[in-house]
Amino acid sequence: MPHPESARDRVLVAYEDLLIETGERGATLDAVAARAGVSKGGLLYHFGSKDALTEGLLERLRILTEEDVTLMLGAPAGVVDYLIRTSVHADTELDRALIAVARLAQTSDPRAGEALAGIRRRWLDVVTDAVGDPVVARAIVLISDGLYSNSALMGMGTPDPADTSEEGLDQLLALIARLVA
Repeated sequence: MPHPESARDRVLVAYEDLLIETGERGATLDAVAARAGVSKGGLLYHFGSKDALTEGLLERLRILTEEDVTLMLGAPAGVVDYLIRTSVHADTELDRALIAVARLAQTSDPRAGEALAGIRRRWLDVVTDAVGDPVVARAIVLISDGLYSNSALMGMGTPDPADTSEEGLDQLLALIARLVA
């Protein structure tokens, strides 16, 4: 039987949801507490301020990213295959945390921008180690960025112009294999 989410986790998920749905202005402490189903005092017990709540979200994103990197490094088909195949928005915990932090970065929160840049560097380093060529690695990460952007932004109710089918991703990976060769 799965463990129920802790109040702390519910608060972080509520904060993510509100950031995604309404942006930073709508993600007030009162709104987060109401969405999480806790009192404002309960929220403040876990996160003493909105700043602390943001730090909690950034830490959650760091943890989810490291879990993703671990999966990437252990992927049977390799790092590049994993990165490309998971570069399609799938509403995962990592996707939602990335989008929420991106919403914070849009409000000029330097911590959010730094966190996103650090994640991108982490993925770039892993891909560079896998392919051995930093320029090819950068091209692969840019392809990943484009796939994610298209599926996250364009896939919201309208057909995605990028072909993210298995066949489409296979073709893209074949192209990348020629770059790596």
